[in-house]
Amino acid sequence: MTDRPDTIRIGCGAGFWGDTPEGPKQLIERGALDYLILDYLAEITMSILARMKAKDPAAGYATDFVTHVAGPLAQQIAASSVKIVTNAGGLNPAACRDALEAAFSKAGVTRKIALVLGDDLSDRADSLRAADLREMDSGAPLPDRLASINAYLGALPIAEALADGADIVITGRVTDSALALGPLIHEFGWRATDHDLLAAGSLAGHVLECGTQATGGIVTDWQDVPGWSDMGFPIAICAPDGSFELTKPEGTGGRITPLTVAEQITYEIGDPAAYVLPDVTCDFSQVTVTQAGPDRVRVSGAKGRAPTDSYKVCATYADGYRATATMTISGFQAGARAQATGEAILSRVARLAAQAGFPPFDETLVEVLGTGAAFGHDPRASAATEVVLRLSARHADKGALALFGREIYPAATAMAQGITGFAGGRPAPQPVIRLFSTFIDKAAVDIEVDMGGTRRPVAVPAGQPATPHAPAAAPTDPAPTGPTETLPLIALACARSGDKGDIANIGLLARDPAFLPVLRREVTADRVKAHFAHVARGPVTRHDWPGLHGFNFVMERALGGGGIASLRNDPQGKGYAQALLMMPVAVPAALVRAHPTLAAHAAKTKEPA
Repeated sequence: MTDRPDTIRIGCGAGFWGDTPEGPKQLIERGALDYLILDYLAEITMSILARMKAKDPAAGYATDFVTHVAGPLAQQIAASSVKIVTNAGGLNPAACRDALEAAFSKAGVTRKIALVLGDDLSDRADSLRAADLREMDSGAPLPDRLASINAYLGALPIAEALADGADIVITGRVTDSALALGPLIHEFGWRATDHDLLAAGSLAGHVLECGTQATGGIVTDWQDVPGWSDMGFPIAICAPDGSFELTKPEGTGGRITPLTVAEQITYEIGDPAAYVLPDVTCDFSQVTVTQAGPDRVRVSGAKGRAPTDSYKVCATYADGYRATATMTISGFQAGARAQATGEAILSRVARLAAQAGFPPFDETLVEVLGTGAAFGHDPRASAATEVVLRLSARHADKGALALFGREIYPAATAMAQGITGFAGGRPAPQPVIRLFSTFIDKAAVDIEVDMGGTRRPVAVPAGQPATPHAPAAAPTDPAPTGPTETLPLIALACARSGDKGDIANIGLLARDPAFLPVLRREVTADRVKAHFAHVARGPVTRHDWPGLHGFNFVMERALGGGGIASLRNDPQGKGYAQALLMMPVAVPAALVRAHPTLAAHAAKTKEPA
């Protein structure tokens, strides 16, 4: 390619398998896109696809892509000339292509479809086990039986497929951001050694990958976001220098401001100065976000360095079964009665299970929702008059969980008054799926592009051995002095929380840079650890994020195993940001007087309840 475009418009129409098909339709019809990306995969999705494929060799891909998107929109896709990049292939990209071609043929549409192959390592599980592959955190060996095992590939194979003339690229497991980076590499001619550009393109993909989360979805200041019923899906207008402006189709719901975009940037990130991807190691610590117009924010400042010499590998495996039941309890002391009911049910079930010859349950959990239990509060102290009792149990034997399900609802006549809400019947045992994460040398993974049944290998640079990242010295702000007033943290900051396996992160962003000294003093790693003592079992690390005027907190072993392995009501830490924003902080009275928004919060906290 000799003539390079000035900008490329990339829109994301799906942030997960199950997202609304209105997203792709909106973007194709109103987004004036060059590329539409669709992200369907997560770790738990891979295990679901593995079970589907085991039952039917023609399954194992994200069917929504064909049945709800590409099939119904075939004519619009052809007329718009938009190119599509998606990881809908899951564990069976070829079957996804075959279904897509059948849908296009029915619509009278012809498009060139390429596959990116090589991520699925299931046929090599035995050799990887023999090579003593170890879990990256615990050091545990690879389990004997796996549901799935896939390497996270990067963007270079996607760029190669586009260079071969593909209109649609279907991948298996790739990093989410690669869906956008691949087209940028292809269109702008970026090289594998252009680390700053690759980091910038990865940032664009990271902001886009969760769909409407980038356009005002799940933001702290929810009341300022109009049009939830017709949210606009994100469009990144990308420049050859790596900068981009985020926007959405005109007339759609949502709100794009520096803070809403910054919240999404922090989502599911660890150390912002060392975000490791297959194509580049990113430094997002100095990224800036500025308003460029109505619902338009410019993002720039990403830096990069050489990638590592390994791919991250995620395997999923079955580890027994779980079951969960809920009921509603109302009236005076509802929280205390719910807690007592839950404890009595579990005691009863444990006794009956032992009598039946079952080993003890591996794990049980009582959660009284509506009493602040998610924030570590004692439900017995709650004044709530209507709560939801949630009971969960885990066991290696389905029979023990069948007994658990049988003995839940007798509580309605034997225990607390006011028990109701038994919708759904007895809970059925569900498989517990755990995540095993490790690394594999890039040289050991054979990547191919398949165009029309013809495969060719794709060479990927070897990368460099991973080296520990030395964090920059934290800024030393002058310590605030003088009288203080106590305010909730939300008065000074916004936050967004996310998950990676059993690790939760919370990005905390100052509403005004002037608040940073207070945040740095008040919201320490130790204090966050104490605030989440009821869930955080591992260390808590605070990373400075100077470009976004904030911090990123990483909490290890904080999700009860994470995903479907967790018994918790919030196994992905979705509510952790809100829990942190409830923390009381001491704010200098002079700062409160100088900022009307803080003064308003202070006045509100002094109002009679």
